[in-house]
Amino acid sequence: MSQSPFQKFIGKKKNSVIKETFRQEKKKAKKERAAFFEKKKKEEFEARNAKRAAQQTIKGKQPATRNPQPASPAGRPVTAKPKTQTSNSKPETTGLKPDSSMPLNKYLAHCGVCSRRDAVALIAAEKVKVNGKIVTEPGYKVQHTDEVIFNGKKLFVTKNLVYILLNKPKDYITTTDDPQGRKTVLQLIQHATAERVYPIGRLDRNTSGVLLLTNDGDLTQKLSHPSYEIKKIYEAKLDKPLVKADFDKILKGLKLEDGLIQVDSLAYADSKDKSIIGIEIHSGRNRIVRRIFEHLGYDVKGLDRVMYANLTKKNVERGKWRYLSEKEIRLLKYMNAGKKK
Repeated sequence: MSQSPFQKFIGKKKNSVIKETFRQEKKKAKKERAAFFEKKKKEEFEARNAKRAAQQTIKGKQPATRNPQPASPAGRPVTAKPKTQTSNSKPETTGLKPDSSMPLNKYLAHCGVCSRRDAVALIAAEKVKVNGKIVTEPGYKVQHTDEVIFNGKKLFVTKNLVYILLNKPKDYITTTDDPQGRKTVLQLIQHATAERVYPIGRLDRNTSGVLLLTNDGDLTQKLSHPSYEIKKIYEAKLDKPLVKADFDKILKGLKLEDGLIQVDSLAYADSKDKSIIGIEIHSGRNRIVRRIFEHLGYDVKGLDRVMYANLTKKNVERGKWRYLSEKEIRLLKYMNAGKKK
């Protein structure tokens, strides 16, 4: 029998091979696209810094007398009367408006140093000076003519507020710096902004997922305060399936070493694998999700935060970041406003 009728099938690639080739090409294109935008972000960052440096250079070259003296009708220069120096004639060094003041811990937050609550600890540790003297009272009123020093640097109120959402990978710690030289989340956003930003809340080294970084002290205070009950959703991978009895115990509430803890919602993330659990919680206690499962004898093999304050990591690859939209920022600032006590 002739083989000609089957000739068209000879040498044809299998569907699985074609699909795999297509997947590899798509993956390659995705990497090239990511590299392109990463390069673009870096160029924009360098351009902004160059522009800022050029503006400072131009400003430094301007003559001290900007307004020339007006001439008299006879052509002789008119001698200006000396101004009487008042208390408000001093140059502003804090960035505050004249005749205004601000508590020292709030001022540190507005300068992008840390949150108000963390600022209290810094002030108590005698790390902040006002007009050359150490101040240990967080409620000390900073005036617009005061000079505030932290870590040997003058502080100014931050006017350029930045909001960055990061999809944190494992093995990065959520601090601004680390004496042990470990990798920090700030290394992942080093080309995002020239402003000093800090993370809101913490994710431990082995926890991945949504992390918000900003220099907005007021927003940091709000999202960190328990009274606002900010929602967080995690996906936990356990070392064994979660049995129904323990499932019910978690929903009912567990008494841990630091008090009673109740979750908002609990569910099996995968109906076929009951070791993968979705948990919604608003508590900000340290390592609370891990401690809930460890209290019942489970080992958490993997923990990923999939939502924080209604922000998700959608379209943000692991280790990548994006700026928040104006709408997202507005929603964050007014979130759960009625729950403040």
